[in-house]
Amino acid sequence: MAELASDTLLVFGRYVRQTLRAKIGLLMGVLMPLLVLFFFGPLLTNLPLGSGGDAWQTLVPGLLIQLGMFSAAFAGIGILIEKQHGVIERMQVTPVSRLALLMGRVLRDVVQMLTQSLLLVLAGMLMGLRAPVLGVLIGFLFVAVLTIALASLSYGLAMRLNSPEEFAPVINTVNLPVMLLSGILLPISLAPPWLDVVSRFVPLRYLVEAVRAAFLGQYSSTAMIRGALVAAVLATVSVFLGARIFRKAGA
Repeated sequence: MAELASDTLLVFGRYVRQTLRAKIGLLMGVLMPLLVLFFFGPLLTNLPLGSGGDAWQTLVPGLLIQLGMFSAAFAGIGILIEKQHGVIERMQVTPVSRLALLMGRVLRDVVQMLTQSLLLVLAGMLMGLRAPVLGVLIGFLFVAVLTIALASLSYGLAMRLNSPEEFAPVINTVNLPVMLLSGILLPISLAPPWLDVVSRFVPLRYLVEAVRAAFLGQYSSTAMIRGALVAAVLATVSVFLGARIFRKAGA
């Protein structure tokens, strides 16, 4: 266990240094949610959203999940670039734990995502967001767990593919319906009954509802408990699958 932790921190440090050298990438990752916040948020301020909070308590939690979903889902692009430059081949001959090679990358993604989430919440506060500090911290925890889950799956998928041209269409095909069905921009309670039924098969719906409940201070609500359970199961299954693929590939 100590060796795994040491190897994970070693891999984490490598990718943190790599990320810090690409500062523009950090800002670009949060740009789209910020644009939605600034240009779409004001359109909701006078609409009855039926979510129990105001427009900002509805939109910002959804954008946090969107940020985690899109950024983590595309994390595997880095693996594909490393394949093309022979980095993966060199890592295959090192004694570093294969699980650490995955978790070090994932840990870097979590830190990056939380930094971007903080920027998004601060921007939301400038626009009028009011939420308890504990609720915001719980929201960040959900984003971290989502990032662990989706980044693990993304890296696993990238190990099975050979180029970004194969990878991107798969991610886009999955991300778009998931985003629409999880109620990220508008509460799914506004949907017709048939769409509400379909959305119940999308795990991210429950994470969105849980973060919105956290921003309202409803820490013991059904939405919060259900979201926590779904997030825990999703992360556990995703890390297991990602680690298994890494071990088989010898990455």
